[in-house]
Amino acid sequence: QVQLQESGPGLVKPSQTLALTCIVSGGSITTKYYTWSWIRQPPGKGLEWMGVITYDGSTYYSPSLKSRTSISRDTSKNHFSLQLSSVTPEDTAVYYCASKVAGSYDYWGQGTQVTVSS
Repeated sequence: QVQLQESGPGLVKPSQTLALTCIVSGGSITTKYYTWSWIRQPPGKGLEWMGVITYDGSTYYSPSLKSRTSISRDTSKNHFSLQLSSVTPEDTAVYYCASKVAGSYDYWGQGTQVTVSS
């Protein structure tokens, strides 16, 4: 059973870079044809897909966040990471990592609250 766990600071100052890591257990992030995504949910709003890194290391980003987002991976540690630069209070959200092959997501992390505030 694949398990995902987000980790990172819960409070980030405006203009700084938000950095989160998703630790994967029970499966490899290089397993064909899995994809590994970051998704967030601001308070009172719906889920927003941010971007994805595929089993072979390709990355794709939401057009609205592309200029500020970077997703990377460390295959030796079996984890993938999110960096979101120049954050504002509007980036306050619960951040999730999730995985799927196709269609609905198969696996989700429990989510981590990130608040952007000075």
